[in-house]
Amino acid sequence: MSFVTVRDVQEALFLELSAGEVGIDQPIHTSDISRPGLEMAGYFNFYLSERVQLLGKTELSFFAKLTDAERLDRMHRLCSPKPPAIIVAHEMEIPAELIEAATANGVPVLYTDIPTTRFSGMLTNFLGGRLAPMKAVHGVLVDVYGIGVLITGKSGVGKSETALELVKRGHRLVADDLVEIRQVAKNVLIGNPPKLLEHMLEIRGVGIVDMMTLFGASAIRSDKRILMVIDLEIWDPDKIYDRLGIDEEKLKIMDSELTKLTVPVRPGRNLSVIIEVAAMDYRMKRLGVNAAEEFAKKVNSAILDNPNQVDDERTE
Repeated sequence: MSFVTVRDVQEALFLELSAGEVGIDQPIHTSDISRPGLEMAGYFNFYLSERVQLLGKTELSFFAKLTDAERLDRMHRLCSPKPPAIIVAHEMEIPAELIEAATANGVPVLYTDIPTTRFSGMLTNFLGGRLAPMKAVHGVLVDVYGIGVLITGKSGVGKSETALELVKRGHRLVADDLVEIRQVAKNVLIGNPPKLLEHMLEIRGVGIVDMMTLFGASAIRSDKRILMVIDLEIWDPDKIYDRLGIDEEKLKIMDSELTKLTVPVRPGRNLSVIIEVAAMDYRMKRLGVNAAEEFAKKVNSAILDNPNQVDDERTE
């Protein structure tokens, strides 16, 4: 089961640690968070202690009106059973009772001055991205004109060399050889490289090269949403390849579907330019401009306008 630690959250969102340092490496298994308003009132029947607890202005303003005994009781019950972490937002002062209870139970207490609602969205997005279902795919991920293109194909077909040419043409490499794909929502797939392979590209005959060192920080990015898949395969003279592009092929990864193009490879074909055009055409289709459909309409219109001419051509 995937997880992130409280330390990961602290470092990613620049939080201050105020108490409970012994629990800083506790795992977080869910992207859901809780704002324990009812718990501040003493209702712990359905306390979701497996979630990160977020305290903002509303919860702590109510908490300040409780008696000393009630305040101490609420915080000890909030920390036992212990949640992964308790985060105080909106520049609110951390109650002494919370520091005491968190220290006793080893619960990390973190602080941020970001408004609670805004921070809640930031935290949910971070946890959702890191805890999403993940699948590793053999291929190369490149950002081409803002379109995340996953290049797949058999080993040695030229995926990495094509990615190198695309980077030289001003596009950005995300991952080479192995792409970790996370499904953060329905039909939303985010790809990133494994830590060990970050910025690296393998070229047969040359070896491993560091793309950031060679081309600068603008040549790479850490992750990218995947919008289309281009599968490279050796040209098969007996296979009929799509020449119009009217029927879209789909590839299913986990529960999401992506547009897939199969591009045959043979000497003389400039794959980097083909992928650039494919990415631009994909963008135009999303804007409502489909060249293949427009061409088909023109052909159908010509047939309807000149049926005799078409029949004569068929006879010849």
